[in-house]
Amino acid sequence: MTQPPTTTDPTEARGFFGWLRRLKRRVELLAESPYASWWLFGVAFVESSFFIIPPDVLLLPLAAAAPRRALRFALICTIGSVLGAVLGWYIGYLFYDTIGEWILQTLHISDKVNTVLIKYQENAVGWIMVAGFTPIPYKVFTIVAGLNETVGLPTLLGASIVGRGARFFLVAGIVRIVGPKVMPWVDRYFDILAVAFAALLIIGFIVVKALF
Repeated sequence: MTQPPTTTDPTEARGFFGWLRRLKRRVELLAESPYASWWLFGVAFVESSFFIIPPDVLLLPLAAAAPRRALRFALICTIGSVLGAVLGWYIGYLFYDTIGEWILQTLHISDKVNTVLIKYQENAVGWIMVAGFTPIPYKVFTIVAGLNETVGLPTLLGASIVGRGARFFLVAGIVRIVGPKVMPWVDRYFDILAVAFAALLIIGFIVVKALF
């Protein structure tokens, strides 16, 4: 007797992309969970001071799964990230010789501290906003800000709100405008998006290594 054809669930695929798709599915389920906002806040918070994965990884699928809540997710992401920047500032201000230096050494960019300090002397607000908006590792600038006497908490907070807010609200705003139509597109091109996002993250570290 002929067996009916079976279909393969993309979330069951093996390898790296299979793992990414399973992770994506779990994130989509979080959008309907009462803990979704807390997960997003937590990732945004730790990413600004020591965590390597940017919160966009959660923000995009959460916003795509619930477009009407996209701007709310962006606000939560911004608040978490800015508060995380404050933690990064205190790490640089109080604990650079221990925790701060270890974080930057782990990221292989501890040799760029003096260069970033010089950039802060040129235009602290501008560089914090650029780092907040682009794939440049934001935690480098929040930690080093604590080492610079001219970059106080008001400066860091103001510039971080602008840079991080512009980035997250841009992502959420696009998803909010497009609405549910974005989900099939994300599903179809998820592998490409994942590779592109990882590439942007790597480029950010390369930019710090090359330009500073």
